Amino acid sequence: MSDLVYKVLSEHGPWVMLVFYLLYRDVEKDKATRHLLDKNTSILIELSTIIRERLPAK
Repeated sequence: MSDLVYKVLSEHGPWVMLVFYLLYRDVEKDKATRHLLDKNTSILIELSTIIRERLPAK
């Protein structure tokens, strides 16, 4: 059994590591994108609040 596990890891190990690395990098990119979108959303909310406050009341 251990020989089979060793053989599979030695044959497919680099590919498995590459896939996990690419998935990890993709998750990190998603986190960075989500953070920027949250920041931009908060800025847009602040700008719209300022604009509403400065518009004349009806």
